[in-house]
Amino acid sequence: MFPWGLSCLSVLGAAGTALLCAGLLLSLAQHLWTLRWTLSRDRASALPLPKGSMGWPFFGETLHWLVQGSRFHSSRRERYGTVFKTHLLGRPVIRVSGAENVRTILLGEHRLVRSQWPQSAHILLGSHTLIGSVGEPHRQRRKVLARAFSRAALQRFVPRLQGVLRREVRSWCAARRPVAVYQASKALTFRMAARILLGLRLDDAQCAELARTFEQFVENLFSLPLDVPFSGLRKGIRARDQLHRYLEEAIAEKLHEDKAAELSDALDMIIHSTRELGHELSVQELKETAVELLFAAFLTTASASTSLVLLLLQHPAAVAKIRQELAVQGLGRACGCAPGAAGGGTGPRPDCGCEPDLSLAALGRLRYIDCVVKEVLRLLPPVSGGYRTALRTFELDGYQIPKGWSVMYSIRDTHETAAVYGSPPEGFDPERFGAAGEESRGACGRFHYIPFGGGARSCLGQELAQAVLQLLAVELVRTARWELATPAFPAMQTVPIVHPVDGLRLFFHPLAPSAAARDGLRL
Repeated sequence: MFPWGLSCLSVLGAAGTALLCAGLLLSLAQHLWTLRWTLSRDRASALPLPKGSMGWPFFGETLHWLVQGSRFHSSRRERYGTVFKTHLLGRPVIRVSGAENVRTILLGEHRLVRSQWPQSAHILLGSHTLIGSVGEPHRQRRKVLARAFSRAALQRFVPRLQGVLRREVRSWCAARRPVAVYQASKALTFRMAARILLGLRLDDAQCAELARTFEQFVENLFSLPLDVPFSGLRKGIRARDQLHRYLEEAIAEKLHEDKAAELSDALDMIIHSTRELGHELSVQELKETAVELLFAAFLTTASASTSLVLLLLQHPAAVAKIRQELAVQGLGRACGCAPGAAGGGTGPRPDCGCEPDLSLAALGRLRYIDCVVKEVLRLLPPVSGGYRTALRTFELDGYQIPKGWSVMYSIRDTHETAAVYGSPPEGFDPERFGAAGEESRGACGRFHYIPFGGGARSCLGQELAQAVLQLLAVELVRTARWELATPAFPAMQTVPIVHPVDGLRLFFHPLAPSAAARDGLRL
């Protein structure tokens, strides 16, 4: 027994020594990793690096970020302040929030910072895009695309958008089963973008097939840049090539149409605008532009639409105020072929043929609905922020931002910490965007509210997106009532796009023909 006992003690001793050595090596590696980034500061600047942690060697804080989600950033903001350093996805990152700090980043495009996208996104979207352009080419391309989102263009789009949204809401009411709102909103957004923005002539089956291909493209947009069999990039390239093949035929038709014909969609306006500037876009440029337009409109608008439905369900007082506003504006009635018009049935006809009754001017008079939409985008912005790369070392809030480091500005954190509103920022309060708060917000600048970014890379389609959300709010409130199909409200996933983890499963029920107007007048 005694030799056996010695043997056990020897093994335990060896194991202890091995663990101690491993611990010392790990501690040394951690120290060297921290030292490596401490020494990477720009010595020409006397300013220190921001506070923060670079995490573990090679992995940085990526695992913490993936597990903790939005809590990762909020906990470090509480610990280190509105500017802190970290290490994510293999790169050193400076996380920035707060109106003044974000203002410096967004207005520093082309001078202090440049846009940063993964290599896979550049490969899949192509070089003839806004995200792939910098400097003068970016300014020229933005000038061309702005024509497609002008007020004149929006005036053409609004009646058609209302028709699509009206049919969608009525189809939700006609469903006999729960509607997964996020999935339905993605399909809806794609149809609107494909048919109205791009002018594609698609029947429902073609649209559904193209939407599936596009979703596979988007799912693989942020992947490892390895073009090997079964990789995400290879799947994305396959989906992109399928999209391009279809778009090539549609674009060829557009290029051969009468040049004097009315410009009915965004792609027509882009072609016409470049011709006015003495330039003819190639088919490849138009294909990449079309895919970029789809990408810009797809997930963000679907996310915001879902958040609108969710927050209105959680706040029935806001629904009552919307009904009141619609009644005052004479817009309380949904349309003449209300429930029961479909062959004597009890549900509304999804293919209702009533003429649209809303215009851009009419939407402009719906002040409370405008406040609701802004509050939805403040409380649940579809994307949490944006990435930039520092072009040179510069100062921010008393710290140096070294050249070559990534800078992530946070939309969500900036909204959550803004002190310019009269009510707590974590609550849903559309009135904060009313006339009473206008003066205080104006005095503090516009960078407290940035759901569409700002500066040279602000979202060109922001007015169109807001119009879609306003139209959806109108059609929802005067057509339907809705309720959860699950025991409780779902948790929200924030990366990469804000959405309910279960897709938000709801039952929709049609209102009686004059219920919305009657409820509004009763208030």
